[in-house]
Amino acid sequence: MAVTSTSFALEHNLSCLQRCTKEVELKQIHARMLKSGLMQDPYAMTKFLSFCISSSRFSSYALNVFDGFDRPDTFLWNLMIRGFSCSDEPEMSLLLYNRMLSSSSPHNAYTFPFLLKACSNLSAFQETTQIHAQVTKLGYGNDVYAVNSLINSYTVTGNFELAHCLFDRISEPDLVSWNSVIKGYAKAGKMDVALTLFRKMPEKKNVISWTTMISGYVQAGMNKEALQLFHEMQNSDVEPDNVTLANALSACAQLGALEQGKWIHSYLDKAKFKIDSVLACVLIDMYAKCGDMEEALGVFKSVKKRSVQVWTALISGYACHGHGREAISRFMEMQKVGIKPNAITFTAVLTACSYTGLVEEGKSLFYTMERDYNLKPTIEHYGCMVDLLGRAGLLDEAKRFIQKMPMEPNAVIWGSLLKACHIHKNIELGEEVGEILIEMDPSHGGRYVHMANIHAMGKKWDKAAETRRLMKEQGVAKVPGCSTICLEGTTHEFLAGDRSHAEIEKIRAKWKIVRRKLEDNGYVPELEDTVLDLADDEEREAIVHQHSEKLAITYGLMKTKPGTSIRIMKNLRVCKDCHRVTKLISKIYKRDIVMRDRTRFHHFSDGKCTCGDYW
Repeated sequence: MAVTSTSFALEHNLSCLQRCTKEVELKQIHARMLKSGLMQDPYAMTKFLSFCISSSRFSSYALNVFDGFDRPDTFLWNLMIRGFSCSDEPEMSLLLYNRMLSSSSPHNAYTFPFLLKACSNLSAFQETTQIHAQVTKLGYGNDVYAVNSLINSYTVTGNFELAHCLFDRISEPDLVSWNSVIKGYAKAGKMDVALTLFRKMPEKKNVISWTTMISGYVQAGMNKEALQLFHEMQNSDVEPDNVTLANALSACAQLGALEQGKWIHSYLDKAKFKIDSVLACVLIDMYAKCGDMEEALGVFKSVKKRSVQVWTALISGYACHGHGREAISRFMEMQKVGIKPNAITFTAVLTACSYTGLVEEGKSLFYTMERDYNLKPTIEHYGCMVDLLGRAGLLDEAKRFIQKMPMEPNAVIWGSLLKACHIHKNIELGEEVGEILIEMDPSHGGRYVHMANIHAMGKKWDKAAETRRLMKEQGVAKVPGCSTICLEGTTHEFLAGDRSHAEIEKIRAKWKIVRRKLEDNGYVPELEDTVLDLADDEEREAIVHQHSEKLAITYGLMKTKPGTSIRIMKNLRVCKDCHRVTKLISKIYKRDIVMRDRTRFHHFSDGKCTCGDYW
């Protein structure tokens, strides 16, 4: 009977803990547990202290309770160190360990992994080395859990040589050892080393092994490699988890691989994965970046509990598609249902205003950030405003806005203004901004190209040539234009002027046919955005006909049935000539063409583009 009563009391108090939101309620629960003797029960005490530490508002209460113990044993010290290592205050774990040393309390094998987790969360290299010394001194140098934690902590702090040295000393590294050292190299973007270790793993790789590599490739921008490894994982009989699938969807988003993204979405449904906030965000992002806002909206509507991140993903999708009014409408709607926008939401909605020329709306939103939402604008928000004003041709206002910024403008902000000067042909201001940018960001090829083009617009040929010469002297190369098209699960990549594709001769022959039809419909090449210091117009025209998006669209015309939509991804801003050509092709061949360039989407249909020639 007593056991039943105690069990009931324990369940009741633990249930109350989960609903506890105020310190006065916590004190009442604590008092009941003291009165009933539950605080003498290790399980009940563990649950109580763990709950307190897990909530930042109750962490000091946990310390007060702990300080009330006369001589806490190793279990209690470890409990507190572990709890704080996973909390918002991991530094408390290190402070508690200092107290543990001062009180001469004994250690055990569980003490150090918790401490090193705290060091990892703090990226604390010095503290890691000190704990490493303690691990060796107290005889835990061969304990696999302590060594694995050391490897992880050293990799997090960027000390790969130490991590690898420790790994090499393990006579029989386990799966955690392999995963820890691979994770370190992957996080640092050293994917060649990570892949070599991954291939050397002697035992069966688990989901963490595969996900670490896939995530590393995505973070390094190697999205094709990420999807290749994801497909290899599927053939390895290892089931992906939420994190694996989120990373694979991110890779699809960056590549514009809509069909592969749809397959993963279908897999989520069939395997009955719970679409949490993270998966909902990456699904919305994937569909938006692959040009399918209808599916993105469908995912959004299917989410029952929509977090601010889910709302922001949808608003960001509308922004990159140039649907400014819709983005603002969703921004207002989210607040009506009680969701407060955060700083990233404002970046999304300001970007939407910029891409659609909603100047007054953008200004109004920017100035309400601090006043109405208690959000201090960051340099990203100032950048959105400079872009908004610059795209709209308000160049002097954009310059004054930069001069009044409370922080130093960075290269991105000056770059937005330089791009606007190029678009709106403001030579004087463009030259002024270009000089600032080249001094600030001398290794960025685009700065020199814009500057040379602005000089050429003013017919200052000597200055244009001098800028090109300076670019060569600095060893700076212009980023080549690159376009991709996904067909039947395979991504085909084209560089400007590239001849490496297996079917390039057929593509060039097809382009000649397309070009004749374009000329029959009044097409004359736009050479303004082409390299301006080439010898003559004929040479510049030859260059413009080899732009990567033209090759990709031509390949799409070759390989898809009449009437099928063509989807293209471009790494740079689409030039005027390619934009005009794509509009004409959509009309001549009766094709919808969806193109994502570096900043936004263009939907071409029947000779028109959704951007309204404003990009």
